[in-house]
Amino acid sequence: MLTLVTGSTGQVGRRFVPRLLAQARAGERVRVIVRDAARAERFAELGAEVVVGDLRDTDVLGKAVSGVDAVVNVAASFRGVPDEEAWAVNHEAAVALGKASLASGVRRFVQVSTGMVYGVGRGRPLTEEDESRPGGQMWGAYNESKVAAERELLALDTMDVRVARLPFVYGEGDPHLANSLQWAANWASNQRLHMGHHADVAQGLLRVLHAPGVAGRVYNIADDAPVTAVELHLLNGVGIPADLDRNTDPDPWFGIMSTERIRRELGYRPLYPTAWTAREAGAL
Repeated sequence: MLTLVTGSTGQVGRRFVPRLLAQARAGERVRVIVRDAARAERFAELGAEVVVGDLRDTDVLGKAVSGVDAVVNVAASFRGVPDEEAWAVNHEAAVALGKASLASGVRRFVQVSTGMVYGVGRGRPLTEEDESRPGGQMWGAYNESKVAAERELLALDTMDVRVARLPFVYGEGDPHLANSLQWAANWASNQRLHMGHHADVAQGLLRVLHAPGVAGRVYNIADDAPVTAVELHLLNGVGIPADLDRNTDPDPWFGIMSTERIRRELGYRPLYPTAWTAREAGAL
């Protein structure tokens, strides 16, 4: 089995690929595609095959998927990029990768998406059956492009496509946790963020990748306990803004996902059920 991973130098990909390599059995290989060869040296040292080039280059794309059995599309472009860039990477490149994979005979395709596709809350944990409802302060090109990519990839019904929706990912030195304060500093004190540690995101992706008989399924991956704006400040070791308690939460269930499906069907159990567990383990 040869598995291609895109987005391998991003915050999720660079932590997922070593874990994928570490659990590979005899005869299983991993290939990564990178734009900068120097950034792939670590993966090559661990045993990964490396294709250098841009995912949006047709020739490079054909080389990347040649002989591949499975694809894990981690590549994404989000906060701080122009809308055109978000659509080009998250939708156009993802769909092109899916079609190239289908044409090349790839048997399994994992689209890594986001819980942000749900949009506004439903007054309960969001389930994989919930349709996207655009809206809310965090809605934008990132969400829209990911929704569009999911739909078109799942429509490639002659290839086994499954989708993994991630929460706010943190841990292992990822600056994402510190970055959360740019929003949390203006939230209500009890406003919550659903997170997932890199170790658990990798665990979830591996389960989605290897599970038999789940073509067309969508899975939420997250920890067991969303954290509040107050907790985000405490986890980052900074003071709590004085006026946080005067703010109101416009959508208390925004981004709060149910993980019942992945737990029941794929046996997922977070290694770090809460961010506090990760802090106690020195895994932040």
